[in-house]
Amino acid sequence: MTEIKPTDKTRIKSIVALVCCIIVGVTFVASGSGKAVGFGEIPGQTVEFIGDILPDAWITATTVFILFEIFIPIIMPAIELLLGIFLLVGFVPRLIAVICLPLTLALMGNNIWAIKRGLATFPDCTCFGIWEDIFGGLTPAQALGYDILLFILALAIIFLYPGGFLSSRQWLTRLLSKEAVKK
Repeated sequence: MTEIKPTDKTRIKSIVALVCCIIVGVTFVASGSGKAVGFGEIPGQTVEFIGDILPDAWITATTVFILFEIFIPIIMPAIELLLGIFLLVGFVPRLIAVICLPLTLALMGNNIWAIKRGLATFPDCTCFGIWEDIFGGLTPAQALGYDILLFILALAIIFLYPGGFLSSRQWLTRLLSKEAVKK
C-alpha cells in the first residue's frame, strides 16, 4: 500500500478547497445575478419570514422601506454576487467562507420556516431569481438541502484551504505583487 506524503496531503486539501470554492462561488454568482436581473422582485416567502421573525416594535415604515426597497432587492444580490466572484477568483477564500456562513444560516432558516408553513403556501423557493424561470426552481426542502451543502462546503474551505487566513490564491497574489512593483 502506498503511503501518502505530506506534500500529497497538501495537494489533496488544495484541490478539495478549490472544488468547494468553485461550487459555492458559482452558486452565489447564479443566485446574486438572478436576483439582480429580476431587479426589485421580493419573494413573498421572504417578506412573510421577516415579518414573523422581526419583533413588532421594529416594524416601522422606515424599517420596511430599508428592508424591502434597499436591502433585499439591492444589497443582498450584490453581496451574493461579490462573495461568489471572490470565491471563484480566490480572493481571501477563508474570510469569504466565514462571511458565507451566516448567509447560509439565514437561507436555511428561511427554508425551514417555509417547510414548517407547508408546501401549499410556498411550493417554490425563489433562490435564483430570474434563472428559475429558465432552468426551473427548487422546493423549500431541496433548497434547504442545498443550503446545508453550501454550509458544509464553506466549512471545508475554512478548514482545508492552504495558507494563512487572509491568503489568496497564488496566481492572484503574484498578479497583485507584480502590479505593486510596477507602481
